[in-house]
Amino acid sequence: MKNFVPDFAAEKYRKKKMLNKEPEQINNPPRPKVMVSGCFDLLHSGHVAFLQEAAQLGDVYVCIGSDENVHHLKGRYPVNSQDERQFMLQALSCVHSVSVNSGVGIIDFLNEMDEIAPDVFFVNEDGHTPAKEALCRERGIRYVVSRRQPAGALPARSTTALRVECTIPFRIDLAGGWLDQPWVSCHFPGPVLTVSIEPTYDFNFRSGMATSTRKKAIELWRTALPAGDPEQLARLLFAYENPPGTKEVAGSQDSIGIVFPGFNRSHYNGSYWPERIDSEHDEALLQWLEQHLYLVTLGPRTWEYDVLADTHITEAGARALAEAAEGCWEAALRMDSAAFGAHFCQSFEAQIAMFPNMVDADIFRMIDQYRNQALGWKLSGAGGGGYLVLWSDEPVENALQVKIRRRALEV
Repeated sequence: MKNFVPDFAAEKYRKKKMLNKEPEQINNPPRPKVMVSGCFDLLHSGHVAFLQEAAQLGDVYVCIGSDENVHHLKGRYPVNSQDERQFMLQALSCVHSVSVNSGVGIIDFLNEMDEIAPDVFFVNEDGHTPAKEALCRERGIRYVVSRRQPAGALPARSTTALRVECTIPFRIDLAGGWLDQPWVSCHFPGPVLTVSIEPTYDFNFRSGMATSTRKKAIELWRTALPAGDPEQLARLLFAYENPPGTKEVAGSQDSIGIVFPGFNRSHYNGSYWPERIDSEHDEALLQWLEQHLYLVTLGPRTWEYDVLADTHITEAGARALAEAAEGCWEAALRMDSAAFGAHFCQSFEAQIAMFPNMVDADIFRMIDQYRNQALGWKLSGAGGGGYLVLWSDEPVENALQVKIRRRALEV
């Protein structure tokens, strides 16, 4: 369990907390107020262990996401309604009170935070975001990150693992993204590098992890990817997501990234489908990639976000993107971390030179926080939110790490 202790307290916020206390409470202070926030769908032992850990710090005030906000973040409604979730959580002896958040987005609990005036804000590692940490710093609230440890000998549990459709993978595009669009690669051909990611986390909807394509895969195959030739399956998924008449065609790197295990390079040359797909399955290489990749949550893209506005597609820009992606591939095969990080950044810079709406001032400020630690950075998918993907030789505190899907063993 990691602690964040603010450098300074927000005096106004602290005074408000004191005004809410009776005189005898000031002399004999009650237990600290510990606020937690989340979905808490399909209540399981991992949730209980998390709340019991929070209760060691004080009285636990649980703030749950509304049904509508869960749909906004995840692209699906929770299995249990907000009333059911509130009822079950309130029944736990380690919980002091439960309320439904009135806001939207990742920070949907501002009104509840003002009302509760907590001393501690407690999150698990995949619920951590720099925005939450900054908010607590501004308000003088102690920020604590749990490491999600199962209770005793019980197995590790997550809502993601209990939702059967979540065996369908996500994907990360590591470099070259946008070259899978023919109106980009027609200027200069090049590769897109992808890895298929096991669903160890319930990644936010509209976060650049190919969640829309994944939903189509769930419609097609329900619980898991079927056996069969990966390229044929990826072609089927691509065609299913983009039926005749589709105006904005989703790039095929999404379907390839989900279906193909391992580390993949798809070569595009002015067409929606690549000329060839190269796959690497060396275990040492895949472990090396996993050890260096870190994801920091930014929150999902808003529905108003338009990455295609103000684009500037040129031959020079497409060439820079293609060469950076090729540099990433070659550096990965050598397992040259410094070179990979440099090309990783070059690919991102080439993207935003042609698609400036991928980033804004807040995203640049977030990147600045990691410039002295990470060797490279980019945004997941088309940007505008989602995840900041970092390439680092050193562990990045409170960031997520991913599990690359391996090729099935032949029997």
